[in-house]
Amino acid sequence: MSDLLQAPVFDISRRRFIQAVGLGGIFAISTQLLSPTRALAAIGGTSATTSQAVNLFVAFTQDGTVEITCHRSDMGQHIRTAIGQIIADEMEADWERVRIVQALGDPRYGDQNTDGSRSIRYNFDRLRRLGASVRQMLAVAGGQHWGVPAGECVVANHKISHTKTGRQLDFQDVINRLVTMEVPQEAAVMLKTREQWRYINTGMASVDMAELINGRAIFGADVRLPDTKVAVVARPPVVLGKVKSFDATAALAIPGVLKVIAIPVPTAPLVYQPLGGIAVIASNTWAAIQGRNALKIVWDNGINGSYDSRAYQQLLEQKAREPGSVIRSQGDINAGLAAATTRLDAEYYVPHLSHAPMEPPVATARMTSTGVQVWAATQNPQADQAEVSRMLGLQPAQVEVHVTLLGGAFGRKSKPDFSSEAAYLAQQSGFTIRLQWTREDDIQHDFYHTVSAQKLTAGLDDQGKILAFQHRTVFPSIGALFSTGTTKPSAGELSQGFSDSPISAPNLQLEVGEAQAHVRIGWLRSVNNIHHCFAVQSFIAEMAAAAQRDPKDYLLEVIGPARLLEFDGMGEPYPNYGETLTRYPYDTGRLAHVIHLAAASAGWGRTLPPGSGLGIAAHRSFLTYVATVVEVNVSSSGELTIPKVWMAIDAGTVVNTDTVINQCQGGAVFGLSCALHAGITLQHGAVEQSNYHDYAVARMDEAPPIIEVQVVASDALPAGVGEPPTPPFAPALCNAIYAATGKRIRQLPIGNQLRS
Repeated sequence: MSDLLQAPVFDISRRRFIQAVGLGGIFAISTQLLSPTRALAAIGGTSATTSQAVNLFVAFTQDGTVEITCHRSDMGQHIRTAIGQIIADEMEADWERVRIVQALGDPRYGDQNTDGSRSIRYNFDRLRRLGASVRQMLAVAGGQHWGVPAGECVVANHKISHTKTGRQLDFQDVINRLVTMEVPQEAAVMLKTREQWRYINTGMASVDMAELINGRAIFGADVRLPDTKVAVVARPPVVLGKVKSFDATAALAIPGVLKVIAIPVPTAPLVYQPLGGIAVIASNTWAAIQGRNALKIVWDNGINGSYDSRAYQQLLEQKAREPGSVIRSQGDINAGLAAATTRLDAEYYVPHLSHAPMEPPVATARMTSTGVQVWAATQNPQADQAEVSRMLGLQPAQVEVHVTLLGGAFGRKSKPDFSSEAAYLAQQSGFTIRLQWTREDDIQHDFYHTVSAQKLTAGLDDQGKILAFQHRTVFPSIGALFSTGTTKPSAGELSQGFSDSPISAPNLQLEVGEAQAHVRIGWLRSVNNIHHCFAVQSFIAEMAAAAQRDPKDYLLEVIGPARLLEFDGMGEPYPNYGETLTRYPYDTGRLAHVIHLAAASAGWGRTLPPGSGLGIAAHRSFLTYVATVVEVNVSSSGELTIPKVWMAIDAGTVVNTDTVINQCQGGAVFGLSCALHAGITLQHGAVEQSNYHDYAVARMDEAPPIIEVQVVASDALPAGVGEPPTPPFAPALCNAIYAATGKRIRQLPIGNQLRS
């Protein structure tokens, strides 16, 4: 695989350019080539040196280096580090002698889909047992070497010690013996106690940090194979649109353009199929893009050609005002509202959102005598195998998927349409193909976060206490991607901040309306928790204002006493993110605890200058509890600044405390981006935004300079971390804006609402 390093001089990559200019700005490409060892380790599947496997995840090189395989994708959440920490800790490896190797896509590893904040939750115990089994094997190997019982041998920090004589062996001394041994049965494996952990539940730097800083880390766009050609695709501007006719004459006349190939038209349901269109293959990226620009295409926009997101917003809002299907009910909502002294109604709207990661989708594919090889910035290599094999008429085992580092993903790169495009074009052209999406491609042809409209109604008594709570939600379902005609959200979608409402009211009713999808709906960081948390936590603050109560105190009162929620009155079982409520109960005491922590850190209740305010919100998602307090300042002209944010997170047992803090800070900024400017609109079925100038993510001068995070020390089971920090940010921000200005924000993005 050293051919990964052979980049054609005519198509310089961004990574090589960064390396070439260096810190001093000296253009010296020849001195800045990638290290073959690091390239192989980053791309994965094969060690840079000969190694011998002990089990599926652990191997040794002859110098005693431990190679730990990471079967999940790293998109900045440092899962490569966390998996290494878990296994290395239990097997007592010296961290300085550990190397992480990225796994190929392979069902042997089990689930490799890196989304849903499940990597640690699904693998923590499993990986601990794998590491502990190697530790026990090392003790046995040491005992065999000395001819003593294994029970007299202690394994610690890459050494095997004989307790009675003090003799020691390095791990490398027993490798040949170790790799021939049987792996212990699971029941015989003894795990460490929490007190014995050395790496788990500590803060450790990313194993990729040095390469990320010096430009040697390999992302999807950095893969270079010999004789690679570049492809870009002109895709239908409207979902389920198709090419009516095209003329490639001008495109083929551009120097460097080699071929123009039509991609098959997808059929409903779309699932992960490419959208179709016309591909231009060229010797370099510039020629490919210019060739695409020169194509003359007449599009048939199909059934979604009349979709207008502004008209659709009005339709959703009207549906939210009408009774929907009741999915959870307790008490008598009509009687409760009739008995109320004060009635509140509010409507909330969240638009389509794009993932917009810094690195747009990219994949490289080459055909082999037995199938196809794919290098991709993918979150789910087994999905790549399945979709590529379908597209090419192969078996999944004939598709070899190499996972690179991902320059952001947020759920987008678990859908492998881009890998299928690359593989199909490699098959049809006979070339090795690097399929590159541009930023415009990514924003205009994404799997978008669903649009939503919600109406919330509350009845309060004469003391301001909640008597009745009604919540209606309407949004197109992700299910439409997988089943044509789906108009009602699944129980899993509704359980994300809607059906699992923690509000303690004697009369409660939750209703859902139906809505048709006109774009590809996909999961985006935190999924439906984004809009449900925004509405519920904003509305609780509105109730507090109506009751003339402190927002934090009222939030705690509405949540009610510490208890384990059972979700009585639901017509179907509560999905609970795939876990039982016995293992992962919904504990309102833990939710209240993070509220107290975040509020105390922020100095809740202190006097602020005019134009400043504090807002608070809290939410449980992916089995984790997060509370966020945002401080804002709004000038007389409507300029918004965010001096500081305070967060508290209870994710149960965590592996890397530094990563949890980083994920909270990143989740807050992601939430800010969703709230401040971001919003996808469509006219005549086509997306109107195209790049960061009109689909803005938070800039440095907009982001809070300080985000203080408290990680709750807990021995509860591990829960999610990557997604839970995002949902509470937008309502906390909007509640702070109200505290500063008296203006309610019920529709995102905020945009220019503060200036109106």
